Amino acid sequence: MLLGLLVFFPMAAAVASYAVGRKDKGKRDLLVIASCGMTLLLAALAVVSVLRGDGLSLDIPGFCGLGLSFELDGFRALYATVCGVMWLMTSMLSRQYFAHHYRNRNRYYLFFLLTLGATLGVFLSADLYTTFIFFEIMSFTSYTWVAHDETPAALRAAQTYLAVAIIGGMVMLMGLFLLQTTLGTLRISELYAAAQASPDKGRIWAASLCILFGFGAKAGMFPLHIWLPKAHPVAPAPASALLSGILTKSGIFGVIVVSANIFRGSRAWGNLILALGLITMLSGAVLAVFSVNLKRTLACSSMSQIGFILTGIAMSCLLGEENALAARGALLYMVNHSLFKLVLFMAAGVVYLNLHKLDLNDVRGFGRGKPLLHFAFLMGAVGLMGVPLFSGYVSKTLIHEGIVEYANLLREAGQGALAALYTGAEWIYLFSGGLTGAYMIKLYICLFWEKHPTEQARYDGMKAYMTPLSAFALTASAALAPLLGVCPNLTMDAIADFAGGFLSAAAPESAVAYFSPANLTGAYISHAIGVIVYLAFIRPALMRRPEEKAENAPRVYVNLWPEWLDMEERLYRPAIDALLRFGGALAAVGSEPILEQRVMKPTVGLLDVVGALVARVLGSVTDALALLLSWTLLRPRRTRERVCVGNSVTSAAGRAADGLAEGLNHTVLRERPIAHHFTGLFAGLWEGLSDLVRQMTHTMSYGLILFGMGLCATIVYLLMR
Repeated sequence: MLLGLLVFFPMAAAVASYAVGRKDKGKRDLLVIASCGMTLLLAALAVVSVLRGDGLSLDIPGFCGLGLSFELDGFRALYATVCGVMWLMTSMLSRQYFAHHYRNRNRYYLFFLLTLGATLGVFLSADLYTTFIFFEIMSFTSYTWVAHDETPAALRAAQTYLAVAIIGGMVMLMGLFLLQTTLGTLRISELYAAAQASPDKGRIWAASLCILFGFGAKAGMFPLHIWLPKAHPVAPAPASALLSGILTKSGIFGVIVVSANIFRGSRAWGNLILALGLITMLSGAVLAVFSVNLKRTLACSSMSQIGFILTGIAMSCLLGEENALAARGALLYMVNHSLFKLVLFMAAGVVYLNLHKLDLNDVRGFGRGKPLLHFAFLMGAVGLMGVPLFSGYVSKTLIHEGIVEYANLLREAGQGALAALYTGAEWIYLFSGGLTGAYMIKLYICLFWEKHPTEQARYDGMKAYMTPLSAFALTASAALAPLLGVCPNLTMDAIADFAGGFLSAAAPESAVAYFSPANLTGAYISHAIGVIVYLAFIRPALMRRPEEKAENAPRVYVNLWPEWLDMEERLYRPAIDALLRFGGALAAVGSEPILEQRVMKPTVGLLDVVGALVARVLGSVTDALALLLSWTLLRPRRTRERVCVGNSVTSAAGRAADGLAEGLNHTVLRERPIAHHFTGLFAGLWEGLSDLVRQMTHTMSYGLILFGMGLCATIVYLLMR
């Protein structure tokens, strides 16, 4: 019962909040906050159940023949609690954030709560089939966050996000089918024994690589990270906090399932994850150093921090039964990063809701004289940097010590040359940590110490920049970093003991001396690197005085990252386009001209039009339903200015529904012939369909939607046979 409530209560609350929001926006906001609070309470009950030793599970049979399965343990209860905290805090900030200059708030809150239920479904899943179902639901519901503003940049970023999600989901599904065929089970608790007993290691590797592709795409792992730096700057700040802090962890969840169960103690798999982790860690940090956009910097930082977590997972695989430090470090890094990005993105949201700007040259000096914002951002920054006495230091230290431990084991085994490679990995880890310090120092000094050359007086006069509810959400979240980090043996170790079993973490032989000179040395090396990079590179190279200004003019932040160095625009989109063109060329080889002109071209053209029409209809179902729901009880409503949003299918449905509602209202309330008013329906429908034919585009996202829906229909058919 508890597991079912955790997953499906937020989804039911989403529908209720939408209905309430049609009548009263204030009550809807309170209902959303109350629903998130109730979810957190249910998660707390789940923690209590685990502590009491209650083994809770829930099976819902019959869903596509395989059913849905949920299970509760320490890790699942922990991340249900993290979800509850993050959604509750962001719901509090959202009330102020969306109060002005935003529309489609009802749609936002609908998908806000739907995504909460789907995310909990991922973390509470007991088998990978259930994980996949809720993982895909979560991807589609969170897509609306990225596209919320409906600006060209937002829609472009949403296209990328959706494309990566669909491609990753399809590849993951192929891996799940192959794994089910090879091992005979997808239940997470049975994977280790089944993998050990299976002789077909090649098929297990093939399946696992497909699964890693799907989960890695959501996590923001290199080279599947392309959505992350583009989605965060355009999404609303509360949504960015969730995208970075919790949705990326759903991808890490899948990586842990494969690494800790199928490849437990595997050197080959550990080295693969380590290589991907180091590249992700370093490249994300470099992108963040060069960024001059507040939210983009935090987004690139998220990519880098995912690399730190992957490094911990990799060392856990490599160390095998001696993985206590690395596995616990990866777990605690997940939790810490969720909390830090919650604080930092909410702080960025406070800046944006007051200034509606994110460029560092525009927001510099905004935080001066604002102690609550200053405290919150500083806590998130020093926590992310791994400063001692803050919780981030604990997780960074554990992973670092895991790398050092493995290198020492190799030296003791007489493999000094191989140990030197892992020492190199250690220095990449420390240098990436230093870059973390460099870009966080840049953001901190920009917001709270520098002065804006022309707007500082106006910024200083903004005293009521946060509502009490937003202030509580921000400061309460920020206070967790020092509270958890001051006495790590009592707090962080307790969390690791509670949830470490999911990562197959071994128990440490003795309590870790977190503040020993050896452990502090690694942190201080990273901090020194960060200060040097800031003073020797960021200040002189990435901040310049305008050439036309006087020598005493303030420096401005400049973006020196080459525009052409964009993997999506320079690699992925051209590759997909070339693949499609190549396929079309192959299809035309050997065809007679008359067959090509009279049969193939007309047929392909017709299928193209029909396919695009179907894809747009499927992609617009949500918006169309939302519009149709607005005409309730056939009552005449206050005339509002028509806002052109969505696409032409949405417009067609809106015009058709408008005409039908007007006709029915006149007929029912004014006793006029209904046939006379149905002309509005057909006129609106015809106009919308005409727009559709004229405006039809062939985007990668819509093509993928069509392909994905066809694939899902085929799978459902096969499962129901």
